Amino acid sequence: MFRRIFGSGPEHERAADTVEVALTTAGTTAGDTATVRRIVAKLEAMPADQARLVASAAYTLARAAHADLVISDEEVAVIERELQANGTLDEATAVLVTEMARLQAKTVGGTEDYVVTREFAVLATDQQKMDVLRASFAVSAASGSISAEESAAVNQIAKEIGLDPNVVSAIRADFHDRLTAVQEVRRQAERR
Repeated sequence: MFRRIFGSGPEHERAADTVEVALTTAGTTAGDTATVRRIVAKLEAMPADQARLVASAAYTLARAAHADLVISDEEVAVIERELQANGTLDEATAVLVTEMARLQAKTVGGTEDYVVTREFAVLATDQQKMDVLRASFAVSAASGSISAEESAAVNQIAKEIGLDPNVVSAIRADFHDRLTAVQEVRRQAERR
């Protein structure tokens, strides 16, 4: 099932195997095997394009979170919340998809970033692209600030999904106060 959502190829297959083992082992250990199976069945029941859209959106958010090479619990919580926005996924499915995307970002990260984000851009509407860009900023700001690495990753995502620069600027403006560069300038000004 994970290969169908994230694609084929040696890197994808190794990552899919890792995700499948982690999730099936966790389900068996915690006694939630039936729950995990229901979620997997729900994902498999989605039309292929919808499953690819959800997977590529989740991966794009995980990419933003992993920009600093760490995906924190706060970032995971924001990704889960964003995947549930507008009724896209229920909570249990959002948790599973977030975990899959997190593992993918950590295992195949840099080699897949552009490809997956471009696939998202092909599948998504303009509104979905804006929602994912806004969510990418929110994920990056989960710690209270957006580092230079996170800002650069979100800027690259914006470029790859092909949103109008004015739209990108308007969305970025909502997170202006969270940029570490802006926060540092304000700290320096207060010291004077």
